[in-house]
Amino acid sequence: MLELGVVRRMERRLSAILAADVVGYSRLMGANEVGTLTSLKSHRAELIDPSISEHQGRIVKLTGDGMLIEFPSVVNAVECATEIQREMPVRNSAIAEDRRIEFRIGINLGDVIVDDDDIFGDGVNVAARLESVAKPGGVAVSQSVRDNVGNRLELTFEDIGEQQLKNIEFPVRVYNVLLGDAPSRSQSAAQTVVADADKPSIAVLPFNNMSGDPEQEYFSDGISEDIITDLSKVSGLFVVGRNTSFGYKGMSPQLQKVASDLGVKFLLEGSVRKAGQRVRVNAQLIDGTNGGHLWADRYDRDLTDIFAIQDEITQSIVEQLKIRLLPKEKKAITQAPTADVEAYNYYLKGRQFSHNFTKASLFLAREMFAKAVEVDPNYARAYAGMASCDSRLKTWHKVPIDLDEILSIAAKALELDPNLGEAYAAQGEALNASMRKEEAAVAFERALELDPNNFEAHLFYARFCVTQGNLEQAAEHYMRALEIRPDDCQSPLLLEQVLRSLGRGDEGMHYLRMGVKRAEEELQVHPESSRPAQLGACALAQLGEKEKALKWLERVMIIDPNDNGARYNAACTYAVLGEFDQAIDLLYEWVKEAGSEQKNWFLHDADLDVIRDHSRYPALAEEVGRIGGKPVTA
Repeated sequence: MLELGVVRRMERRLSAILAADVVGYSRLMGANEVGTLTSLKSHRAELIDPSISEHQGRIVKLTGDGMLIEFPSVVNAVECATEIQREMPVRNSAIAEDRRIEFRIGINLGDVIVDDDDIFGDGVNVAARLESVAKPGGVAVSQSVRDNVGNRLELTFEDIGEQQLKNIEFPVRVYNVLLGDAPSRSQSAAQTVVADADKPSIAVLPFNNMSGDPEQEYFSDGISEDIITDLSKVSGLFVVGRNTSFGYKGMSPQLQKVASDLGVKFLLEGSVRKAGQRVRVNAQLIDGTNGGHLWADRYDRDLTDIFAIQDEITQSIVEQLKIRLLPKEKKAITQAPTADVEAYNYYLKGRQFSHNFTKASLFLAREMFAKAVEVDPNYARAYAGMASCDSRLKTWHKVPIDLDEILSIAAKALELDPNLGEAYAAQGEALNASMRKEEAAVAFERALELDPNNFEAHLFYARFCVTQGNLEQAAEHYMRALEIRPDDCQSPLLLEQVLRSLGRGDEGMHYLRMGVKRAEEELQVHPESSRPAQLGACALAQLGEKEKALKWLERVMIIDPNDNGARYNAACTYAVLGEFDQAIDLLYEWVKEAGSEQKNWFLHDADLDVIRDHSRYPALAEEVGRIGGKPVTA
């Protein structure tokens, strides 16, 4: 209610209005809230705000994902917009595609109502609607803007005709500003990135498991991931990464909104039903702009045809989108990692078991990978899986496995496929176990060079960095790992520990809560797994939820009473809760079966910092060092 005697200042004027928002803001925030906000702040401080000021613009209002700006000159507004959009690909060039911040910008010239510092009216509304139809990384303008700019700027405008914009009574003629003909302020690869925006873009949503058996989830996920991998080999197509599209797993989202959030035009969705030696796969290609079906098919075949089904789906998408394949691309997408579906099935099972890092699950994973190799002795990915499991069993659980044998298995994987990122990651773990630290770092770097989205390469390189005391680097890799697998609780919880050690505890609280949430979700999907409860119990203790933390520990002891990792994480939980003697007693039990990496981890674990001044700690540290064969100091 206005107080009596207060007169609000209102006026009308002709203004150029620029509306901008972030493409896929909800997805970016869901994957990495702190990182997204930090990047936005950096882009504003270093590029956007200076450009607005240089072109005499005034920021009218800010929202979480966008802004409204008023300019006295339409030429200045367009110059500002094109400068920002040409510069953003340069700033994004070193950032993974699924982490890049892109803007849509709409500009209108029209009559506005000025109420104090705010502006209203059709001139503003049209600008906002133009922004919604702009391409990611693009600028859309109304005819009034196009006519007033004329030839005063070295720009080309693409007439896309009259558009019926949402909630705007009359059709508006819209033009796209073509940005590829002039260099950016930084004279870098911006033109290439902008040109790539013209490629057909697609996201493959995780296929639904229709088998009626949750245990078959690994199979439907494997098919989805392999289709993503095949489509990613096509140079004429932009494919959203697995980590982004799998964020919609278990959801039934509105498809047009998904396409808008992800900044893609097409979606592939489907389902898999596996029963005995038969498999049924349904797949649909969706136009994200209107939700219509462009193509759909059902494959009811023998299980041995699964690779042919994947090839046919990929080929159908390529044909529907009228993409021309290069000869080497055609060969690449038809080349299956194994010719034997039984080996493939064992490999997928092994991969599912390996995501849980308890001793029992690692033995199961190792068994599945070994069976895959037995069926297909030339299956490189299965050899890599065997080597990784062996490294973890030896360095975490003190299982007596010969290190030379582990290195030999990793070498076999690389011999079969010299460009397999998984194999280099496995080699990195084996070299680390062999105390060949410099070589291990090189192998991890090579793994990520070949496969930047390899979750386990990031996770285990991060762990390696922690044991070497390289905490900043560890934080970077944990951050990437938590983005790649939005269902994984380990990476955010381990990231929080590193941030705490770096004195960034406030920032870490976000990841602590994220990790607990993910752990709860993981326990619902895999109630037989103790790993989420192990890590989650300690996180709950950090959050002051003692009763719930102890209940989770009870659950761990029921599921895996003899797991040495469970003992260690229980000790961390008791340490955080202030039960120091109980924590140290458990650590004395733990160290009897602890492997070399776990002992190194012990030295750098922020959860144990609270006991390092305890009178019993020096003797415990000496015991860790004595059993490890060398002195250990905190």
